[in-house]
Amino acid sequence: MSHQIIQPEGWAPAKGYANGVLTRGNVLHIGGQIGWNSQKEFETDDFVAQLKQTLENVRAIVEAAGGQVEDIVRMTWFVTDKQDYLSRQREVGGAYQQVLGKHFPALSMLVVADLIEDRAKIEIEATAELAPR
Repeated sequence: MSHQIIQPEGWAPAKGYANGVLTRGNVLHIGGQIGWNSQKEFETDDFVAQLKQTLENVRAIVEAAGGQVEDIVRMTWFVTDKQDYLSRQREVGGAYQQVLGKHFPALSMLVVADLIEDRAKIEIEATAELAPR
């Protein structure tokens, strides 16, 4: 097989998608993650708290593949409320640094009308390049 499905231990199964796909070249493609926990339950409707959980989910997938946050080379953020993001920049930065430290990969951000999960306020997809095993 030319790729491996990555699923962090203890997570509820992904249905109809993969949380992560690691290719033969050690490139990890992380599917869109949202602000729910490992059991697919939202614990909050707060934007910054969902952002932090979403980043923790991305980190968990990278670590499940044997990598670390510094291996993340690209992220795309989809947010549903531009003003909530802009008005809370200090909190956004704090949540980001709590999870990813001072590692800043290439990043794109898009404002979207909605996400598939009604309670989701942010979705993040990412790519990581892992060291050869």
